[in-house]
Amino acid sequence: MLVRLLYVSRAVNKDCSKAIESILESSRAHNMGNGITGVLCYGGGVFLQAIEGGRQAVNELYNHIVVDERHTDVVLLDYEEITERRFGGWTMGQVNLSKLNISIVLKYSEKPEFDPYAVSGRVSLALLEELMATASIIGRA
Repeated sequence: MLVRLLYVSRAVNKDCSKAIESILESSRAHNMGNGITGVLCYGGGVFLQAIEGGRQAVNELYNHIVVDERHTDVVLLDYEEITERRFGGWTMGQVNLSKLNISIVLKYSEKPEFDPYAVSGRVSLALLEELMATASIIGRA
């Protein structure tokens, strides 16, 4: 059974380019063999990540993320059974928030700032999908 999980967390170190690379590298190495796909979005010290795959594999990965020392304030935003993947082409894609259009954020939020903590999981998923469609994908590995 396929599931999609969406969570938000804060980076322990806001200047975390090394942490992002480390997360993407370990995700890509681990995810391929475990049938997990997804996308990572980072901006303003906040991670928004969607992961998809088999229920057991996704649950195990999320349990690992919750105790990962690179994250704090991990919050589960959405979890659902799915019939097909939205991010099936990527073991872990990354959205480039340096090209973020504030009007897209305002479409889903009260304020013009990327803050998945302030909106529902469904809204965060819609925002993530629009960011994927309008921002550049840095990595599709």
